[in-house]
Amino acid sequence: MSRIRAAFWDPEGTRHGLPTFWWKGAPDGYATRRQLRKQGLCPGGHEPAAQILWAGVGGTRTAYLYRLDLARPKRTATPAVRTALAAAMRARRTCKSCRRERPYCIPRSLGECLTCHDGGTT
Repeated sequence: MSRIRAAFWDPEGTRHGLPTFWWKGAPDGYATRRQLRKQGLCPGGHEPAAQILWAGVGGTRTAYLYRLDLARPKRTATPAVRTALAAAMRARRTCKSCRRERPYCIPRSLGECLTCHDGGTT
């Protein structure tokens, strides 16, 4: 075990507060948020159960690990929520000057579509 890896090896959590492993050294049964999301899960309101530490650009980097057995399925949006989100996005794409829906979000700095801002009538 190299000196760098030994500095991050604390499976009991006495030195770092949480069980700590080095990069790619975590045991099975743990996953990061990104790994959970990829599996369609979320931490389920639980705090991190362990962490991974590694020497990165700018200092020591940390990735928190969550227990897979406590993870819950991600919540899915209801049809009403999807309808509300679609309406909100439609409002962001509608120009206040010409009342046309554009294929892009209207820049808030301009307050109108690019065509109206440039003085066009189309």
